[in-house]
Amino acid sequence: MSASERRGATRTAVVWDVLRPILGAGSRDVLDIGGGTGGFAVKVAELGHRVTVVDPSPDALAALARRAREIGVEVAGQQGDLSSLVEVVGAGSADVVLCHGVLEVVDDPAAALATIREVLRPGGTLSLLVAQRHAAVLARAMAGHFQQALALLDPANPPPGRSGHRFTADETAGLLTGAGFEIASVHGIRVFADLVPGSLLDLEPGATAALVELERAVADRPEYLPLATQLHLIAT
Repeated sequence: MSASERRGATRTAVVWDVLRPILGAGSRDVLDIGGGTGGFAVKVAELGHRVTVVDPSPDALAALARRAREIGVEVAGQQGDLSSLVEVVGAGSADVVLCHGVLEVVDDPAAALATIREVLRPGGTLSLLVAQRHAAVLARAMAGHFQQALALLDPANPPPGRSGHRFTADETAGLLTGAGFEIASVHGIRVFADLVPGSLLDLEPGATAALVELERAVADRPEYLPLATQLHLIAT
């Protein structure tokens, strides 16, 4: 496993732990919004599911097609975004929707979640991964960007730049319930992974496995949620 793969494993292990039992066996219609080059979509297709990725970037969709061919699976790629989602895939077309790292960059997160609910079938499941504000404040403060950290404290006045929205667990839960979802679970993702020097994972034997074990141990402990770079919520 390469250094980048080891670091990636620490960032996605908990998400996969939660997703695998939800996806289950058999074949389900899975929609990956903003799935880009297929980091999640191809693995879901390998489990035997029918996967569609909707992404605004034609370059990302081309890379997705290449990756799927190399692995030997089929993944449908459609150009679009949340504003055109219903037109692209149709209402009530998905059993599971993955919305990972997308809610941060939309103008209206509440409207985006309402659209996602429209494309989900009754009883369907949403996997929502969002950037968490408390960890972003900490990261900017540790990097010496104190004014950015201060600005992030106010959700109504985010700092300038392209980083988009940041959410707390309560804010995300409120958005989901407001859109008619019922929350099944909340997990903290990358609680320690972004704080550990990459050189440690590269040089210390067994460090990656030990870090993944630690991430799994704290993912569902609410006292560690404020440290998590991302929040992973499952909702129906």
